[in-house]
Amino acid sequence: MSSNGFDARQGDLVFLKLGGSLITDKTRPETVAADVLQRLAQEVVQARAEAPDLHLLVGHGSGSFGHMAASRHGTRHGVQGAAGWQGFAEVADAAARLNRLVVAAFLAAGVPVWSVQPSAGGWCEDGHVARWQVELFQMALAREVVPLTYGDAMLDVRRGGTIASTEELFVWLAERLRPQRIVLAGTVDGVYSADPLQHPDAMHWPLITPQDLPALRASLGGSHGVDVTGGMLSKVTEMCRLAAQQPGLEVRLVSGLRPGAVAAAVLGRPEAGGTVIRAS
Repeated sequence: MSSNGFDARQGDLVFLKLGGSLITDKTRPETVAADVLQRLAQEVVQARAEAPDLHLLVGHGSGSFGHMAASRHGTRHGVQGAAGWQGFAEVADAAARLNRLVVAAFLAAGVPVWSVQPSAGGWCEDGHVARWQVELFQMALAREVVPLTYGDAMLDVRRGGTIASTEELFVWLAERLRPQRIVLAGTVDGVYSADPLQHPDAMHWPLITPQDLPALRASLGGSHGVDVTGGMLSKVTEMCRLAAQQPGLEVRLVSGLRPGAVAAAVLGRPEAGGTVIRAS
């Protein structure tokens, strides 16, 4: 690594994803949960103060901004024709609008976030991230800037266009930056056998390994509200695959609605609760 790049020996690298359902009301178009977003920004401030060597990369979902537009136009599955490209542009615009609100909340809290638009520097191939500029993230992390990216509409060499979810972007980055921890903060406190909001007796999984995935597939459903990127099953599948590739990586899914959980998870503390995904 050159002197301009991030060196993992400089401290722990943690990826934090703020779910779209957490920072917006996914049942109402383009509605931000401002109080939740402000508190989460303060939890990041707290974690950074307690661990000065911590390096953080933040991402967020699109929630009631990008997902509703994407669902109307079917952008995830490909883009064709004038109407399809109009929809593609609308999805990208909606995702970017939410990103500016997230950036503003973190800057107001004193976190030096720097927005990285995926579609401006990368593209996909048949729905998978094929190329992106990892060097930008390396340089930002080395300079103690907090890169902040988000799920976005991206050009695709086979489909014309598609949507890359934040988890998919995290997987691509993790394979190159190799973080110690990935925190996925949503509205549900981990992974359950059924939707715990509808089934209070649903079983909670405190630990998942890649070997558990076949048994989980039948019970893991989608997200609450509109989610065009696969819901909980997609998240767990992606993270299990990544954990299998990187022994030592810990992925934790927590509820960002529980005060203190995100800060504890970013710091790697067991009291964060939720569900841990690791290789074994």
